[in-house]
Amino acid sequence: MPASVRNVARDKLEQGKLSLGVGIRMTRSVEIAKAMAVSGFDWLFLDMEHGVMSLEACAQISTAALDAGIAPIARVPNGEYAIATRALDNGALGIVMPHVDTAAEAKEVVNRLKYPPVGHRSMGGIGPHYGLRSASSGEAASALNAANLTIVMLETPTAIRNASEIAAVPGVDVLLIGTNDLCAEMGIHGDFGNERVAEAYKAMIAACKEHGKFPGMAGVYNEQIMPRYIELGARFILAGQDAQFMSAGAMQRTGFLHKLHD
Repeated sequence: MPASVRNVARDKLEQGKLSLGVGIRMTRSVEIAKAMAVSGFDWLFLDMEHGVMSLEACAQISTAALDAGIAPIARVPNGEYAIATRALDNGALGIVMPHVDTAAEAKEVVNRLKYPPVGHRSMGGIGPHYGLRSASSGEAASALNAANLTIVMLETPTAIRNASEIAAVPGVDVLLIGTNDLCAEMGIHGDFGNERVAEAYKAMIAACKEHGKFPGMAGVYNEQIMPRYIELGARFILAGQDAQFMSAGAMQRTGFLHKLHD
């Protein structure tokens, strides 16, 4: 049987639908994969850039996610390819590389994260992506190149200016604006509805349309602002984080109970 790998997040994008992700920073249990799949998410954003998640925890959750039908996607610190490729070898279906400002940097990302003939990633042996079944290296490389999402984050005005050149790089799949850092770099911390941010999204989305890539949104969780960028064309959406959702649910319950007695 030929090796085949399904990536639900990529499927949604190719169908023109929203592909919804949830940030995983606080959770370490593999049950989070099934819980978030049942909640309607398409991908996990396993954060090893700002969180303290270990590579082992990332791999364990990734393997569980494959069985749960939700795509495990890992963010690594900028340039940490040793972490990125090991995450991919052990279950991840994509890597988010932060702080990519130029086409040359995007080419390096692809070179490190895609198998030949697209890039020069090392073959890692049998992994969990196709049920730990043996597959020829050629079949495995082809299946994983087709399934994996290579995601570059645009987080500075320089990156936005270079969006078209970055999107033109073969092997890049998603351009994801890191809106928190972009606002910080613009000197407008937290002003996600600012017209300069909207112009950045327009430029990134236009670049994606021009070159057949998928546009993404991260860092915007305000329900009054999110629709603006989705209506412009953002499709790969980081919708929130585990801690945020747990705190919101907990506060709703304690608020309800306090009203009964206080």
